[in-house]
Amino acid sequence: MAHTRATFVLAVALAVLGLATAQLQNGFYMGKCGANDVEAIVQGVVKARFSREPAVVAHLLRLQFHECGVNGCDGGLLIDGPGTEKTAPPNLSVKGYDLIADVKTELEKRCPGVVSCSDIEILATRDAVRLAGGNTYTVRTGRRDRRQSKAGDVNLPGPESTVAQATAFFGKLGLGQMDMVLLLGAHTVGVTHCSAIKSSRLYSYGGKAGATDPSLDPYYAFVYKNYVCPNKPSSDGNIVFLDDQWSALKVDKSFYKMLQKRRGVLSVDQNLYGHGAPTRWMVDMLANSDNFSWLFPKALVKLSEVSVLTGTQGEIRRVCNKFN
Repeated sequence: MAHTRATFVLAVALAVLGLATAQLQNGFYMGKCGANDVEAIVQGVVKARFSREPAVVAHLLRLQFHECGVNGCDGGLLIDGPGTEKTAPPNLSVKGYDLIADVKTELEKRCPGVVSCSDIEILATRDAVRLAGGNTYTVRTGRRDRRQSKAGDVNLPGPESTVAQATAFFGKLGLGQMDMVLLLGAHTVGVTHCSAIKSSRLYSYGGKAGATDPSLDPYYAFVYKNYVCPNKPSSDGNIVFLDDQWSALKVDKSFYKMLQKRRGVLSVDQNLYGHGAPTRWMVDMLANSDNFSWLFPKALVKLSEVSVLTGTQGEIRRVCNKFN
């Protein structure tokens, strides 16, 4: 069984390498911005922000997922205005837009109309992951920005999604269960608020008043109920780390170890390690080895190439929050 699982992981990695979109290229912007190095400019802006706000890595990882999970990695999430993707309920708490705008401003000074906003999102996330302790990885560029952004298109998995529901969502993106488990590993640097777990996990599990989710470690349930998320409205906005608090700003495998201990905060996370879950062995593999460090970037790359626009499709926006 161990040999079979190892073979499967290798097959996943090889598949990721072979599924990139043909028109995207490594170093797409080389020579297109005068003497300027586009990726170095992005990296410089991200590094400056990370130095004063390390949590930006969580913001950008979430931004990439919410972007690429709806009509592909096309910059649609960045558009302001009524009825846009940004206004859909799942996106109201997304952050990082200002960093993308800062990068765009710097690039427009040097080579106007050359670098797409959708590429900036992917490059910035890559750089933040590296700064937060993740492996360095290469992303292909050449995306263009879509001239469409509709709130009604937003249908992302929620914090209470089952493994089957989450698998179905990722499958529509062309991603498998291993990709899903790896990408949920972005929660290694994530946070949520008490309002997301008070009803579903702490005080009315299964719709039963006073019931606590039995899959949650009893000690953690006690701490949440008595100190972090007491059952009163004033605690709704309190922050809950999705990983161990001492590892919450580092991209590492700690998140999976928390699931093994039944300390996953969101149901969608802990469900990955449920009894009989088809993803349980994947969590064990990632928690008990160093595979997350190199597989996570590959899953991010695969996500970054979902339904991209290239060539003459779409446009290169002058500012990221408005169509040209």
